[in-house]
Amino acid sequence: MVLVRLVGSVGAGGVLYLTPLVFHRADFSATSVTTGVALAALAGTVGRFASGGLLDRGWRCSWPVLLAVVLAMAGDLQLMLAHSLKAYVGGQLLLGLSMGLYWPAIELAVALTAGGLGSPRGYALARTADALGIAAGALLGALLAALGQIRGIYAVDLSGLALMAVVLLRSPFPAARQGSHQGHDPPLPFQQWFAPLLPILLLSLVATAVPVLMQSALPLDLVRGGLQRAPMPEGLGALLVGVQLVLLLLIQWPLGRALADRPVQQGLRLSLLAFALGGLLLALSAFDARLGVALVLAAQLPLAVGLAAFLPTATEAGVELSPPSRQGLAMALFSQCFALSALVAPPLAGGLLDRQGHGAGVWALLTVAVLLALPLVALIERHQRRRLLAVLTGADAQATAALGAGPDTLYRLELGASDSGPSP
Repeated sequence: MVLVRLVGSVGAGGVLYLTPLVFHRADFSATSVTTGVALAALAGTVGRFASGGLLDRGWRCSWPVLLAVVLAMAGDLQLMLAHSLKAYVGGQLLLGLSMGLYWPAIELAVALTAGGLGSPRGYALARTADALGIAAGALLGALLAALGQIRGIYAVDLSGLALMAVVLLRSPFPAARQGSHQGHDPPLPFQQWFAPLLPILLLSLVATAVPVLMQSALPLDLVRGGLQRAPMPEGLGALLVGVQLVLLLLIQWPLGRALADRPVQQGLRLSLLAFALGGLLLALSAFDARLGVALVLAAQLPLAVGLAAFLPTATEAGVELSPPSRQGLAMALFSQCFALSALVAPPLAGGLLDRQGHGAGVWALLTVAVLLALPLVALIERHQRRRLLAVLTGADAQATAALGAGPDTLYRLELGASDSGPSP
């Protein structure tokens, strides 16, 4: 599972972060570029629900991933040759559908293959593999951009996808039904298992806008310049984006490993505060000609901390707060937050960039949005405490069995309750 994520992320790092620069060079407007990203997200909604439904029916996690590989290959070939808006949109739609199929399956595969490592550490390890691959892919893309061969990112992705297919065919992932013992779970009404998930889904809608804007709006902001900050060459702009990815690589495992032993709300709160600081620094960078680049560079550290804290803890929260028989759909809903953020945030950011000519407004709005999401962390904590109380007292045996809380989860819930005072 880790090898599949690592290999797949190398190609994705260049494609996700540098596709805006490819079509900026082709004289596409910021609105056109970011609209393509949004349409890819829309296509991903179909793939996510299809993937989640198939997983809950007992499909092996590797099957949706293999289908995603085929669609991503077609999308890469389309974008490699695209010079019109129609061709660009077609390629983005294929990539979006591919990502929709991929994410619920690959996220659930972590919990099903973690074994004695435990799913919190499993997600920290998986996100470290993602960070390593994406950083390597983005830096390789920056090198291709500096050499004037930026469309080579699609060839890199094609090579990684081919290797992913070989690994999956040789070592397929287990089936979700087998991993979750779905046949033995008592059924829960939709509202009973969805209500605890709702706060983490709403929080994720806001937080997932951060990586989406790093992929779409930040490269355009850097090459266009701010109110006072001078425009950057494409190669330097791509390299600055790569700095955040390298920082993420360096801190993902130690921070993710540390947070794996803590209640998920602590990691979520840290991530939102770090995102707010990073957004504030990016907004301020537009107003200073001398320190603008330094502020952009300084913003990469809190943004990397936010991503390192958010990605594994939010996924683990989705697993903890959903019954095993519905974890495929829960992962589809969680990854759908990325799609919805990508549907809304890039067009909004692209419109602001085109109208204002700089990104200060984009980053200021992002800062306000993540700060407004902080109260959702308290709701997540409340659901976790209620779950702990139900499990420890046996007040609702059917719900307790359906939720499937393990010893590691209960330990971290008890730790969070003792840190925060008595339960309400």
